[in-house]
Amino acid sequence: MTVSPASHAAFTITVEPSGRVFTVDPQEAILAAGIRQGIGLPYGCKDGACGSCKCKKLGGEVVHGPHQAKALSPEEAAQGLVLTCCAVPQSDVVLESRQVTEQGALPIKKMPTRVTTMARLSDDVMVLSLQLPANDSFLYRAGQYVEFILRDGARRSYSMANAPGQANALELHIRHMPGGKFTDHVFGAMKEKEILRIEGPFGSFFLRDDSEAPLVFLASGTGFAPIKALLEHMQAQNIQRPVTVYWGGRRPADLYMDTWLRAQQTLMPQLCYVPVVSDAQPDDGWSGRTGFVHRAVLEDLPDLSGHQVYACGAPIVVDSARMDFCALAGLPEDAFFADAFTSEADKVSV
Repeated sequence: MTVSPASHAAFTITVEPSGRVFTVDPQEAILAAGIRQGIGLPYGCKDGACGSCKCKKLGGEVVHGPHQAKALSPEEAAQGLVLTCCAVPQSDVVLESRQVTEQGALPIKKMPTRVTTMARLSDDVMVLSLQLPANDSFLYRAGQYVEFILRDGARRSYSMANAPGQANALELHIRHMPGGKFTDHVFGAMKEKEILRIEGPFGSFFLRDDSEAPLVFLASGTGFAPIKALLEHMQAQNIQRPVTVYWGGRRPADLYMDTWLRAQQTLMPQLCYVPVVSDAQPDDGWSGRTGFVHRAVLEDLPDLSGHQVYACGAPIVVDSARMDFCALAGLPEDAFFADAFTSEADKVSV
């Protein structure tokens, strides 16, 4: 990313209230430096499209590179908010981010993986199982994602759908985007035993263990993948917090692991599952909840002031949930954690 003009000196970034301090090289974005140094800043797409990396600037000056107006509006910028993924410091900077702790981030690695199985669960969703190298360890938190490094250097991001520690294997849910460089290959020429190169883990979407607040997991489409990983993590760690999963799709077939999720209710007595379909057709025979999935949450839980919400899926769903849950249901802003699944089209700057 190129912005103009910046100092030739490195600058210091301080993150409050944790007190974490790190340095940013000339012309480097704050987030890139934070990832490189394991700081654990919040982020999602790293491309100025989703807004997950937004932080309050308490001091100093930055220049923003290209980004989506929906990720950072002019009004928000005037209030001192910054997108760390495309903010290049012009001085030492002090940020406020309560998601940053002393714990820091896990090491990021590049490694080859082998496709072991491919299972088509709906017309446009493929579940890939990847085997990691036996002689290497890959640590991640349930909810995080990896990037596939394609032959031309392009990257595509997908969340792990399984909790860590499962036989050195990763499960990914891939939705076909017709015309998409990677998904056309997955749904076309890809075969089992193919070797793919990945880098990770990335992202700040993982369960916070410093609270006993009841949980709302909100997913649209393949946004269910990291939610599945969070549920498996809760089972593995015997986390007993009450959790309600709202999973939305246009048609019932979009809820491609509905049977799996219903089965988890017998294993997790504290789990409630609410499937929501927005565009059911007569031949679907759907008799469940209809409408927008985040609206179903508001109908059931008009007071979210004591909850934590983890939302994942299409940007419009995540953005609507964040806005309405905070404005209408009293959800504290720092109790909303999200991973917006941005496509390449979403990343085009405006």
